[in-house]
Amino acid sequence: MQFGIFSVGDVTTDPTTGVTPSEHDRIKAMVTIAKKAEEVGLDVFASGEHHNPPFVPSSPTTMLGYIAAQTEKLILSTSTTLITTNDPVKIAEDFAMLQHLADGRVDLMMGRGNTGPVYPWFGQDIRQGIPLAVENYALLRRLWREEVVDWEGKFRTPLQGFTSTPRPLDDVPPFVWHGSIRSPEIAEQAAYYGDGFFANHIFWPKEHFIALVDFYRQRFEHYGHGSADQAIVGLGGQLFLRKNSQDAVREFRPYFDNAPVYGHGPSLEEFTDQTPLTVGSPQEVIDKTLTFREHFGDYQRQLFLVDHAGLPLKTVLEQLDLLGEEVVPVLRKELDAKRPAHVPDGPTHASLKAARDAENAAEPAVLA
Repeated sequence: MQFGIFSVGDVTTDPTTGVTPSEHDRIKAMVTIAKKAEEVGLDVFASGEHHNPPFVPSSPTTMLGYIAAQTEKLILSTSTTLITTNDPVKIAEDFAMLQHLADGRVDLMMGRGNTGPVYPWFGQDIRQGIPLAVENYALLRRLWREEVVDWEGKFRTPLQGFTSTPRPLDDVPPFVWHGSIRSPEIAEQAAYYGDGFFANHIFWPKEHFIALVDFYRQRFEHYGHGSADQAIVGLGGQLFLRKNSQDAVREFRPYFDNAPVYGHGPSLEEFTDQTPLTVGSPQEVIDKTLTFREHFGDYQRQLFLVDHAGLPLKTVLEQLDLLGEEVVPVLRKELDAKRPAHVPDGPTHASLKAARDAENAAEPAVLA
C-alpha cells in the first residue's frame, strides 16, 4: 500500500492573518512539503497541473525534477497531467526525461482538468474533452512502447517515422493512473489498457465514486487483465490533524469556511459527514480512512490533500509529522494485513520492470 500527499498548489490568503504568500514562496513551500513527506516515511508526492491563478504548478515535471534531486525514495507523480491540452509527444519526452533523472521514481495521473478556459488557451475545444483524452493517450502509449511511430489522428498533425527521446528508462514506461471524478469513459479507458484508476473523491459523496470504481473493476476483468479485485485503484482524501479533535476543528474551521472551492458553502460538519474530509485526532483519521476499504475494496494508493486553503507552511509540516508518525504506520499495517495475497501492491518502476522481464523470459517456453 502506498501513502502520500498531493498538492493543487493554490495561492490562498490565510484567513486568520490576512497574509497571502507570493508565488515564489508557494512554489518553494511545495518543495519543502515534498521533502518532508519523504522524511516522515510517506511514499508519494503528487503535484497538480494548472495554468491559471491562483495556482502555481504550471510545469509539474520541472518541479518534480527539482524534488527528485533532493530525495531518494519518494515516488514523484502528478495529480493530474492534462492529457487533453498537452501534446502527447511532449508528455512522452518530459516524463521519460524525468524518469531518468529520478532513477525510475516516477508515475503520472492523466486527467482532463477542472478549468474550462484551459482548452482554448491551448487551442482545443472543451466539447471534445473525452475524444481528446482517448486519442492523445493512445498516441502517448505508442510513443513510449514503439521505437518508430507512424501516426495520424484528428487532433494533431501526423507523425512519420518519429522516435520520442529519451526512451523510457529500462524500456519500461512510467505507470499511468487515469483520474476522474465524473466520467465512466475515463474508467473504461483505464480498464482497457490495464492502467490504474484514481478516484479523487474529495468533494462528492462516496456513493458516486463507488459506482465509478466498481465499473472500472468490472471492465478491468472484462479485458483480461486479472480479477476485478486485482484492478489498480487509488483514492484521494483530505485531513486536518491535531492531537485532539476539538483543537483540530477550532483551528481548521476558518480555513474551511474560506477555502476557494467549498468555502461559503456547506458547513464543516456537513462536509466531513458526506466526504472523506477528516478534521480531528490521528485516531479519527485512521478510523475513517479504514472505511475506504469497506466502500471500494482493497486498493493500492492513498493520497491526502494537506496544504490547501491558505494553511501556513509551519502548520502543513506539523500535519505531516502527525500523518507520518501516528497515522500512516497504523493504516499501512491494517490495510496490508487485510489485503489478500493475490491483490497486487502499488506499482513501482522496479515491479513493472520485474513483470516485464518475467513475461519476456516466459515467451520462449510458450513458443516452444
